Amino acid sequence: MIIAQAPGMLARQSGKPFDDRSGDRLRMWLGVDREQFYDETKFAMVAMGFCYPGKTAMGDLPPCEECAPIWHPQILPHLRRISLTLLVGSYALNYYLDSESVTDTVKKWRSCLPENILPLPHPSWHNNAWLTKNPWFEKDLVPTLRKLVQTALTCRYSEM
Repeated sequence: MIIAQAPGMLARQSGKPFDDRSGDRLRMWLGVDREQFYDETKFAMVAMGFCYPGKTAMGDLPPCEECAPIWHPQILPHLRRISLTLLVGSYALNYYLDSESVTDTVKKWRSCLPENILPLPHPSWHNNAWLTKNPWFEKDLVPTLRKLVQTALTCRYSEM
């Protein structure tokens, strides 16, 4: 399951989450192609906000604060057989892990593994500077992420 912020403008237009360059980067991190990524039997996607929140000069507005507390408790119980949860970006990290800092939270990724949760930065191209400052992310976390995703995908098929 991927829990991330809110759909961006391109996702709003196409009706597909992460249907943009950030989705290309996220799929690269996960080690999956578009077909696998958009196969709802393989990936569940839940947004922190379910509508496009609008834009500012710096990027998209934050997701509406009332969405996750209202809708997540109603949606998540219906998502069965979730073997790995990816919390993508500051809004998901703040809501589920009470994160004060994306960097500090993602650096502690190993401590989340016992709960099968993995905190990730947002894959937006706006975060290129963050990725440059934190090379450990792509060196250490991304290879583990790919292994966990492949294991989760393999286990799902062996259960069927």
